Order: sequence, then structure tokens, then C-alpha cells
Amino acid sequence: MKNRLNNLDRRKNYIILAENAYLAEDRMGAVKFYTKALRFKGGKKDTIQILYNMAFIYDELDIPEMALKAYQRIAIMDQNQAGAFYGMATMYERLKEHKKALKMYCKAIEIDPFYDRAYFYLANLYDELGYKDKAIFYYKKVIKLKFDDYIAYNNLGSIYEELKEYDKAYNMIKKSLEINPNYYKALFNMGVIYKKLRNHKKALEYYDKAIAKNPNYSDSYLNKSAIYIEEGKYRESIEVLTEGIKNNPYAKYLYYNRACCYARLNEKDKAIEDLKKTIKLYPKIIEMMKRDEDLDSLREDGRFIALINQNEKDI
Repeated sequence: MKNRLNNLDRRKNYIILAENAYLAEDRMGAVKFYTKALRFKGGKKDTIQILYNMAFIYDELDIPEMALKAYQRIAIMDQNQAGAFYGMATMYERLKEHKKALKMYCKAIEIDPFYDRAYFYLANLYDELGYKDKAIFYYKKVIKLKFDDYIAYNNLGSIYEELKEYDKAYNMIKKSLEINPNYYKALFNMGVIYKKLRNHKKALEYYDKAIAKNPNYSDSYLNKSAIYIEEGKYRESIEVLTEGIKNNPYAKYLYYNRACCYARLNEKDKAIEDLKKTIKLYPKIIEMMKRDEDLDSLREDGRFIALINQNEKDI
């Protein structure tokens, strides 16, 4: 009895040390103390909680392999731990093992049919993998469980937009904005839908709203500039892109689109400079440059020829 109490006390002491280390932002130290705590026998519930804590910390440290092992240990101890299977799914997804991730999300849902985040990320993964029907099915599950999930409504609307089902897309994005009028991605997607419906005025209005809510989302500037380019308003497009670059200095396509505008205006020096910046950020853009009609005014320019003939490995 005395030895058992000693083991429990020692485990508890290491848990306290781990918690203190974590609060001091010494995450590796916290893991070390939790590992030592596990050397001493304790209750199953307590052990599972320690393993969850270790998994969370490994996730924060961006060590998905170790987080995965911690979740696996939990699942071995208790097959009804939906959170462990969900955790495994997220780690498999990080490791690009998509089939295993799908399987683990489904297992989590099988254990807990009300696990809305498992449905959400299962839908998200199906969307990324191109299985739009399955993504729609599971996003609908999310909405049934969590009616105020504005991100799920937005993501569902985005899928409908991709499928050219614009009425459904509009209704989903509208619902997202009713729940959260400040969600920049829903504002952006409403702009996308209005653009597809050929209402440029409303599209620009929503892109402006998206920019106001999140000036660091480069796609809003990109899409807004594309409307001006389509309308032949290259100066206006350059203004938008310049603002976007100021807020997103590493957004390669903002430089590229601005280069195209400068090329259209025959401002070759400025176009070349922006193309240089684009290539530095994304060397694969050279293939697009070779066939982009917007850059035709530069075809005979020696600097442009040198740019498109660069070896990608040398950049």
C-alpha cells in the first residue's frame, strides 16, 4: 500500500512538473516530465489524459509522428476514445496519408455520431481530394449538428460554386454571412459568385468588404484586379495589385498580374521587374510566362527572353 501511494505521488509530482514546464512554454520539458510520469502506475483515465496532453504538445511542436504514436496508445487502451481516432486522422492528414486519415475520421464518427469536428474535417478532406459529393454530404451533417457553423456554410457554398450551382452557392454563402457578417472568406466567395453571375459591381463591392476585414488575404486583391483587367482598366488594376503587394509581399500572383498590366500598357521596365520578383517567389511561373498572351509585348525584349530561358535549378 505504501509503495502504491509512493508511485501515485511520484506520478502526480511529474504531472505537476510537466504542467509547470508547459506554462513556462518549455514544451519539450513538459513532454519529458509526462514521459517520466507514465513510468509509474496510475489509473487508466489518468494515463489517457497524460497521453492526450503529450499528443497536443507534439502537435504544437509540429512533430506529427510522435503525436500519432500518443493517439495510437490511447486507442489501444480504449477503443471507444473517439478523440484518439480523430487525433490520428488529423496527424495522418498532416503526413499526407489521406486514406488512413479518412478511415480514422470515419472511425471517430462511428464511435461518436455527434462529433461535428470529425464530420467537418472529413468533408474538408473529401473536398481537397476532389470527392465533391461526399464533401457536400458531410458538410450537411455538420450543419445539422451545428446550425451556426458559418465556416461549414461557406465551404459548402464554395463547393457549389465550383460545380456551377450558383443558386445553391449563393444561399449557402448568404447563410454564412447572416451568422457572421465579418467572415472574410464568405465575403470573398460572395464576390466570386457575383462575378460568375456577371454582376461586376456587386463582385467588386464584396471583394472590397473582404479586403476591409482581412487585408492579408491576397486572393481578394487578385480577383478584384482580374475584373479591372477584363474591363481593360489596367491602371485601376495596378492600383489594386500595388495595395495587395503592400499587405502581402510574398503573394507571387499579385506581382505576376501587375506585370501583365504593365506589359499591356507597354511599360516594359516595370513589367520585367515584377516578373523577376514573381520568378524569385515561384520559379515554375516561367512555364506560364512562355504562353501568356498578356506578355506578348515583351517577347522581343532580351531581358524577357533571358528570364524565360532560365534553368529553374539556378534560380
